Amino acid sequence: MRADRVFAYGAAAGLLGDLLLGDPRRGHPVAAFGRAAGAVERVLWRDHRGWGALHAAVCAGGAVALGAAAHRVVRSSPTASVTLTGVATWAVVGGTSLGREARAVGSALEAGDVEAARARLPHLCGRDPQTLDAPGIARAVVESVAENTSDAVVGALVWGAVGGVPGLLGFRAVNTLDAMVGHKSPRHRRYGWASARLDDLAGWPGARLTASLAVLAGGDPRGAVRAWRRDAAKHPSPNAGPVEASFAGALGVRLGGTLSYAGRVEHRPVLNGGGRAVEVGDIERAVRLSRRVGWLALGAGAAGAWLRGRLSRRRA
Repeated sequence: MRADRVFAYGAAAGLLGDLLLGDPRRGHPVAAFGRAAGAVERVLWRDHRGWGALHAAVCAGGAVALGAAAHRVVRSSPTASVTLTGVATWAVVGGTSLGREARAVGSALEAGDVEAARARLPHLCGRDPQTLDAPGIARAVVESVAENTSDAVVGALVWGAVGGVPGLLGFRAVNTLDAMVGHKSPRHRRYGWASARLDDLAGWPGARLTASLAVLAGGDPRGAVRAWRRDAAKHPSPNAGPVEASFAGALGVRLGGTLSYAGRVEHRPVLNGGGRAVEVGDIERAVRLSRRVGWLALGAGAAGAWLRGRLSRRRA
């Protein structure tokens, strides 16, 4: 079976598995990778960029090598290849868990229980919930849904279409390393630099595809394009900017502004300044937009894999 068909069938099965099952309660492969990466950090940590780069290379390279080895074992069997791709896709995407956590916060807000919403928010993002009122929590959820649509779904599918199982595992490894050491804490300011830059590089294509698909799948294509073009570059993250701006325009809401993150207060530029303030009901709208974007990304990835395979066969 051709590689493009293996990816298309396997990734579709993996997304369906995520839709039906979500993430496992125990023994999640990403959690196992996180523990391994933490062990590597305990051995390698120095307050130096070079040691951090070695950490990123060992961990991300190990994930890619594991995926390549697994692919070689099953490549002679189409059924096994599709199954491996499906399992890998299910393991690395997190769209269902993202939606569940967002909806849990939204349900607490709808019930008027701001304290419960604050307690639940850290399951979704790293904001300091005690500094947020109900509208601030709702805005944080919508922003997190937008950003994680790229990080937890679309980016993985892009690299899966490019590199198969090694691409799926490698992208998720890079994204996890950024979450672990890529932030600007005193311990990781230098050590996590390479992981953060690698995540920016790996996330670049997925973020632009996510933003483009939000334009197509949202309720206001012109507004999404306008916000993306006008406001994305203002965001401190090169990848979160296009995604959050496009989501803001598609949903007709205003994102950005002051937030507290990891003990720091940040004053981020407003995205889609002409939009209205985020309301609790926008959480559900954002989750539904995220789901549509994820399935469209599967189609785009399958088409890209087919085109790449066709061009390769022509050259041969």
